[in-house]
Amino acid sequence: MGSIIGPMVLGLFIFILGIFNMKGNISSIHWYHRQRVSEEDKISFGRMVGLGTIIIGICVFAFGGFAFAAEKLHNDLYILIGSIVMIVGFIAGLILSFYAMIKYNKGIF
Repeated sequence: MGSIIGPMVLGLFIFILGIFNMKGNISSIHWYHRQRVSEEDKISFGRMVGLGTIIIGICVFAFGGFAFAAEKLHNDLYILIGSIVMIVGFIAGLILSFYAMIKYNKGIF
């Protein structure tokens, strides 16, 4: 049961963090990126990074749901599906966040 609760709680936490970013609160984003974004771009930057964070959170939460299905239905195929969903969502969320950093910061570092 712990393998189910952990990803679901983590996914929910990441999702909520993404909502804060989308609403313009970018305090959770590294200070380097906050400093390099102009005032007029902070909302757009926060929305784009927040959306990437929300995608990651949803996919981690979904992995917990697939793990729950695998445990209840005794079918490990759900773990494979959940893993694929989580990996694809994690990559998509990172790409979106990195794109925002490149667009508004002129680089990742």
